[in-house]
Amino acid sequence: MLTRWIVGAWLAACALASFAQEAPFPQRGPIELTVLFPAGSSADITARLLADGIARQLSATVVVVNRPGAGGAVGYRHVAGQKPDGYTLVWNSNSISTTYHSGQLPFDYHAFDPVARVLVESPVLAVRGDARWKTLADFLADAKAHPNQLTVGNSGLGSHTHISSVALFKMAGVGVVDVPYPAAQVMPSLLGGHIDAVMQLPAALATLVKSGQVRVLAALVERRDPALPDVPTAREQGVDVALDAWRGIAVPRGTPPQVVFALQMAIRRTVESPEFAAACERLGVHPAYLSATEFGELIAKEDVQLAGLMQVIGLKK
Repeated sequence: MLTRWIVGAWLAACALASFAQEAPFPQRGPIELTVLFPAGSSADITARLLADGIARQLSATVVVVNRPGAGGAVGYRHVAGQKPDGYTLVWNSNSISTTYHSGQLPFDYHAFDPVARVLVESPVLAVRGDARWKTLADFLADAKAHPNQLTVGNSGLGSHTHISSVALFKMAGVGVVDVPYPAAQVMPSLLGGHIDAVMQLPAALATLVKSGQVRVLAALVERRDPALPDVPTAREQGVDVALDAWRGIAVPRGTPPQVVFALQMAIRRTVESPEFAAACERLGVHPAYLSATEFGELIAKEDVQLAGLMQVIGLKK
């Protein structure tokens, strides 16, 4: 009888375990989405749009938590250390590679499982609307005439905007002073006259461009950004550099495949919705869904490319 009881208990435990593995996700809440930059930044604004969509699709609560610092390293460390159950997400970007190769993270993208790419953005060089520089050529000529005097703000050491800035001026053969800021302080510093220019993503300055307070000199993309059709690319202006930024969702490595799939489908339905597309257009970003498999392949490919670029421009450690 004791043996039968033990066997029965074991079978019941196996059944519960099987049910837990196959049960729909999510079963509890909330789901936490870590954003690597402060509230009010372009990363934060777009993450909250996505979080609202995921919440509706999964009938769940999705809480956005800002964990800024070290170009994204603070947030990546937190998420990588959480249980791989789908209840902890990170709003990741190319920064998973730049923070690792710049020596700010002890692990690379392999610490996470990709879920889906969501959107792409174009790094842009911008100045105040009343600045004396009207074109990229103007700015480069001034930088060449006054080496290491012009200041260019970015969103933190090792961030994608930092890498983009260094790459642009290295490829142009001029020296500037890169100034890392917490993301929320970059644009106020430009408007206040504390720095000469910024390398930022369009969502951070879209309203300022429309109001004339900021002028964009160049976009670091393969083709002109539809949100900024009148802004020539760096390549059009003679500097061979293009560094599109992507954002997506990743989870701690080892998250069950069925959970990753459930999240992927919720993200796809959100990204393909007219509401999300309209919101992205207002922010100057572009929906660009990729599945988990496609997203993983992109991350792996770009990691190699960014490592090589950072080696060339002297930022790889």
